Amino acid sequence: MGLAKERLEVDLGISAAAYGLGAGLFFLTYAVSEVPSNLIMHRVGARWWITRIMLTWGVISACMAFVQGEKSFYAMRLLLGAAEAGLLPGILLYFTYWFRSETRGKAIGLLLLGASIASVVGNPLGGLLLEMDGIGGWHGWQWMFLIEGIPCLFLAVAVFRYLPDGPAKAPWLTAEEARLVQDEVAREQREGAAAAGNGSGTLRTVLRDKQMLLAIFANWTHQVALYSVVYFLPGIIGGWGHLSPFTIGLLTGLPWVTAAVGAVVVPPRATTPRRSRNFVVAGLLMMFTGLIVGAVAGPVIALLGFCFTGLAFFVVQPLLFNFPATRLAGKTLAGGLALLNTVGITGGFVGPYLMGYAEDATGSHLSGLWVSVALLALGALAATRLRFSPKSE
Repeated sequence: MGLAKERLEVDLGISAAAYGLGAGLFFLTYAVSEVPSNLIMHRVGARWWITRIMLTWGVISACMAFVQGEKSFYAMRLLLGAAEAGLLPGILLYFTYWFRSETRGKAIGLLLLGASIASVVGNPLGGLLLEMDGIGGWHGWQWMFLIEGIPCLFLAVAVFRYLPDGPAKAPWLTAEEARLVQDEVAREQREGAAAAGNGSGTLRTVLRDKQMLLAIFANWTHQVALYSVVYFLPGIIGGWGHLSPFTIGLLTGLPWVTAAVGAVVVPPRATTPRRSRNFVVAGLLMMFTGLIVGAVAGPVIALLGFCFTGLAFFVVQPLLFNFPATRLAGKTLAGGLALLNTVGITGGFVGPYLMGYAEDATGSHLSGLWVSVALLALGALAATRLRFSPKSE
């Protein structure tokens, strides 16, 4: 949506602050709906619930094309957040049905690699769709929202047809193989939860766990910075000169190329608790450094700074998302994963809102980045206290 920011301002009169608020409202309904969504998936199964998410998400994404002004923009962003809620934590929960901790980080890294590839391809594609301005009497941003929402509907059909609810329903596994997978992951989760003193409990168990609170805070600071870049980088790049929408989209995609590299290279190497913690701290500090460069340097060096920040986007997330399964089990794990992402995703409200407010107040696209810089420093400090192995506490 970041590519549409300037066009929404011109065509509908949506200011930078209003855009930032609308971008952030998505995350409010997303956050409120996320824990219930994961608990529902734990009850009804991944196949039905992820299909539902994809269908509603695709329809509402396409309907963003019919936004008429600030109020309808806010309403559609709220609906979109509720529709998408639970997708990422639901998939993360699904991975806990299949993978032990030593391989789960790699699996999550590959999942987020997909997000990187989508941004690398999607930003230039979005730029091209914006150049459809005037075709059929529609603005380019309307074509962009409509066309980019349609693939979700086809993907929903594929999920419903081919995604098993878990190992027991996977047609490529024998009954013995499925039981072996289930027994291995269940045993590891029970042992980790017992060692952390969370052998049984509710969501309050998560809130009493200081280590989980540290992970939640570190993830929140990461998300504030991530979504500040996601929603405002196209505007920052557009301020560097007279660039076409396609060129802006192409340059906006470059940090996601480095994000893909980070997602593939680093998480598989987090094979010990100490390495996992050190990679999280290093990743947050890399983002801290890159945003400072992006805020103070000229266009070429600034873009390199944003690419350096992007390198850590999906280094930090897979490792923090792997953290709850080392301490929680069962229904508490489902709620803990959702809570980690829920609190983190509120950073998607704070980051864009502060970026938009700062831009309107100062006239600079870059001024809001300093909030992210400060929060990343605090997040890195908190991450130094993380213990990825309960037995080491």
